[in-house]
Amino acid sequence: MTQISIQRRRTVWDVVLGILLFIGGLVVLGDVVVATAVSVLFIGWVAVITGVIGVIGSLFKIGKGGGFWSALIGGALVGVLGVLILRFPLASAGAITLIAGMVFLVSGVVRLIAGFERTPARWALLISGVASIILGLIVVFNPLQATLTLLGVLLGIQLLIDGLTMLMFGRVRVETSTQPAASDSAV
Repeated sequence: MTQISIQRRRTVWDVVLGILLFIGGLVVLGDVVVATAVSVLFIGWVAVITGVIGVIGSLFKIGKGGGFWSALIGGALVGVLGVLILRFPLASAGAITLIAGMVFLVSGVVRLIAGFERTPARWALLISGVASIILGLIVVFNPLQATLTLLGVLLGIQLLIDGLTMLMFGRVRVETSTQPAASDSAV
């Protein structure tokens, strides 16, 4: 029988990584326009590389019982999307920003609805729902201003939060141990 235990421990390397993430967040927030541009280019290159790997992976499915065409078309479409993102980074940043704005709106509405149920975290859900809706409306109604800054701000805040979390709590480690079953030891 295998037992799984989840432990949260903080090591020296967790502290070092947390400090580096926090400093990285401050650097990103120092120039959010550059961070937005870099993140859009990163997304584009990841899509191109993923598409190429998908197309190459589809070749290994030839004659193996199906899946070749779906893998080939999927890989090609992701690759083309990556090329388009790299070719038109400003338009891509605008599209990603509008998608983020819509995600803020939808998640805010869901949190607001969930906040009206009798839950222990009711006020936290209501407050975060209203904040998400306001942020979503700001993004949707000011797409030009949000396009150049939103992705960089989100990336910087995420790095700050990850760094602080790593500093305070460390990482979660999953440990498994195998113990013989009771019927095996009785024989």
